[in-house]
Amino acid sequence: MKKETYKIKGMHCASCVATIERVLSKTAGVHSASANFASESALIEFDENIISESGLVKAVDGAGYRLISKNVDFFEKDKVMKMPDMNMNSPQHNHMEMEREDKIKEMKRKLIIGGILSFFIFFGSFPEWFSFIPKTLNNNWMLLLLTTPVQFWVGWQFYSGLKLLIRYRTADMNTLIAIGTLSAYFYSVAVTVFPVFFTRGGITPALYFDTSAVIIVLILLGKYFEVLMKGRASEAIKKLIGLQPKTAKILRDGKEIEISISEVQVGDLIIVRPGEKIPVDGKITEGDSEIDESMITGESMPVHKKVGSLVIGSTINKFGTFTFSATKIGKDTMLSQIIKMVEEAQGSKAPIQRLADLVSSYFVPAVFIVAVLTFVVWFFFGPIPAFTFALVNFVAVLIIACPCALGLATPMAIMVSSGSAASKGILIKDATSLEIANKIDTIILDKTGTLTQGKPQLTDIIAFNNGNQENILNFAASLEQRSEHPLAQAITDEAKIKKIELYKLEDFKAISGKGLRGFLQTQSQKVEAYLGNRTLVADIGLDISPYEDDIRKLENEGKTVMILIVDKKILGALAVADVLKKEAIEAIKALKNNNIDVWMITGDNNRTAKAIAAQVGIDNVMSEILPDKKSEKVRELQKQGKIVAMIGDGINDAPALTQADIGIAMGEGTDIAMESANITLMRGDLMLILEVIKISKRTMRIIKQNLFWAFFYNIAFIPVAAGVLYPFFGILLNPIFAAVAMASSSISVVLNSLRLKT
Repeated sequence: MKKETYKIKGMHCASCVATIERVLSKTAGVHSASANFASESALIEFDENIISESGLVKAVDGAGYRLISKNVDFFEKDKVMKMPDMNMNSPQHNHMEMEREDKIKEMKRKLIIGGILSFFIFFGSFPEWFSFIPKTLNNNWMLLLLTTPVQFWVGWQFYSGLKLLIRYRTADMNTLIAIGTLSAYFYSVAVTVFPVFFTRGGITPALYFDTSAVIIVLILLGKYFEVLMKGRASEAIKKLIGLQPKTAKILRDGKEIEISISEVQVGDLIIVRPGEKIPVDGKITEGDSEIDESMITGESMPVHKKVGSLVIGSTINKFGTFTFSATKIGKDTMLSQIIKMVEEAQGSKAPIQRLADLVSSYFVPAVFIVAVLTFVVWFFFGPIPAFTFALVNFVAVLIIACPCALGLATPMAIMVSSGSAASKGILIKDATSLEIANKIDTIILDKTGTLTQGKPQLTDIIAFNNGNQENILNFAASLEQRSEHPLAQAITDEAKIKKIELYKLEDFKAISGKGLRGFLQTQSQKVEAYLGNRTLVADIGLDISPYEDDIRKLENEGKTVMILIVDKKILGALAVADVLKKEAIEAIKALKNNNIDVWMITGDNNRTAKAIAAQVGIDNVMSEILPDKKSEKVRELQKQGKIVAMIGDGINDAPALTQADIGIAMGEGTDIAMESANITLMRGDLMLILEVIKISKRTMRIIKQNLFWAFFYNIAFIPVAAGVLYPFFGILLNPIFAAVAMASSSISVVLNSLRLKT
């Protein structure tokens, strides 16, 4: 299965979304399709062995829309026209942005010309109001001449709705606009061409050229503002794309040359100087520096990097010069993956949107029925001239009912929210996760690398019998200098910080499961030294009981204790622990204050697990859990009716992340954990967990507001447009005001969604 996001041209409302999804879902080889009105795109999962991209293009083209691919663009007399194989989102060729700019230019041109013509049409249609207007403009034939280009050139984009009606017997927003304005236009044409037929009763028939022209211009104006504001909503993607550098300085044959970013290959040695962007992902081979990674992680403080450290493409080198080896290029870089994740999130659908789509699929046909009934009732029971009243109300119902706001309500909020979250270092993979996150009532936190820093640190040095702590550290670090164990790294790192000169080590031996032994050449003599656990001490035959209280106290705090023996004497002990992240206690307290049940899961023994949990304030502990059993523990809580979020960072967390209602991966964790999760916290800050829940709550609140006003607007105004108030209050809704209201509703939904940016 291939999963790809494609741009779709010609989408106008929720009904377009439903049509595209219906056509694609019935296409052989397509597993799933989710169209998005706000981003004018479709997320399609399909089997390449059954259907190619050109097949998808044909399927969408048959429905009256256009699918844009980097490999297949459009049709010309049934011939598939191919574009060059290039990155659609590259800074050099941002195809989607070009399409949008072309669309804005075309709409602007049509608005200017249509606006000028509509100005003259409107003033020429009411000579009794505007007596200063030249008589030429009052002529019916002149009005016909001015209206025709507005109707068929300015409003051409709306006639795709007629193709849907004729070919697929379905309708969308364009169908409503096309039928409404064409009804007004052709009635006015008939009055102009056959005036005698319409003046038989001695009543001069009204012309509705102004209604037709002004409605088209107003709706196009609304669409124009909509497109402009959609651009603001998708700024997150544009900013990410704009971060990509264009060139890289690489070493080839001992010379430094500058090449295009597209020419960089895995393994190339790349030089980065202060102030420059890092071209691609890689690992430092020479030098060190402070790097600003805020565009990826949201963390404002620069991060120190040295030889062996991983660097991320498009981040900014602040101070030193360094050389690194490229490990990931092109679409494999972290930035490209982030762009893809944000695009997929913006293209996916929240469950609440599927309800809106379902309503829309029935809504448009229902509007047609209401409009026809309105025409029939007014034609047979309305006052004279009955046909005029019937036509005006028929057009008003069609125009007021366009479901633009309904189609924008959810995807606009999702688009803005996911983009805003990305700027904070929170990557949301799909809209469903964004909707569910605010319902979370139980959170399971993996211990190592999630609650803790995932890197052991030396926490305590105890010198027995009034010994010297620095001396204890020197002996221990000297013994550990050849060991590759993580605990050894913690001790030697501390010795480096304190600039301790290590003793020469000879005859080093690692004793499996117990510790290590070696001979150390001190200033005065060579001594035999051991560093290890209780079992090692017992094997040597020494009595540990005088120091038992000190050792047990450290062990009860969840620390690993190593006992130092020199020349058959116990000199001291060192404690190493994976220390808590600095924000862990505050994050757990905040989650509990929000009535969320917090659990810790770990493979550690019960005593160590409870010690760590006590430090951080977690009451519920699952200890000694093997990796393959973690998902079972998640399932057990789900069976109790809980909405569970699992937070982890390792390969062993992947099954549990997938099993949970929401899987949240720490960004510094493994790739497989990030792939399995629904949400990734790029800087691994535990406080971002609460931020995810807050973003979800804000987004759902905005979506519900949008849906309420979209539904309320249609439900309230359709009866008014149909003329229900006329018998009681003499109130009718002018189709022109209906067009203003329709455009305003869409713009208000977009503006309300944009509040999520702040």
